[in-house]
Amino acid sequence: MQKKKPDQVVYDENDERYNAALKPYATNVGAPVITTPDTIAWKNTNIHKVNKQVKAKYDELKAEYDALIEQFEYNNLVYGAKFNFEPVVGELYHLYKNREEKPFLSIIAPTECNFKHLGSFRLNADKMWESFE
Repeated sequence: MQKKKPDQVVYDENDERYNAALKPYATNVGAPVITTPDTIAWKNTNIHKVNKQVKAKYDELKAEYDALIEQFEYNNLVYGAKFNFEPVVGELYHLYKNREEKPFLSIIAPTECNFKHLGSFRLNADKMWESFE
């Protein structure tokens, strides 16, 4: 029958040797107390910073998306309108509604006609219509 070692003695029964010096933690009653650092404040601060950064990126992407949708809607509206000419890149055109409430594109300025003016647009080099105020 083996004699049991006291609790404060670090003895490995498999290797049959004392290995207190090999442990990554304190094994002596007189050793300093092991305390874990308080990381809650650090986590909260960094979570707040990351949330702000993610929200800023989200807002930036949302604004870009909204601008792209707006540009899509302008192009859809203008390309869906009736016109009997080939638009020239860089020129200013005006979109109106006729008496049947159908859109048409014209080179005539809003001050020179009586149709309902929907907006003015310029055709860019990418063949995309840009709103012109």
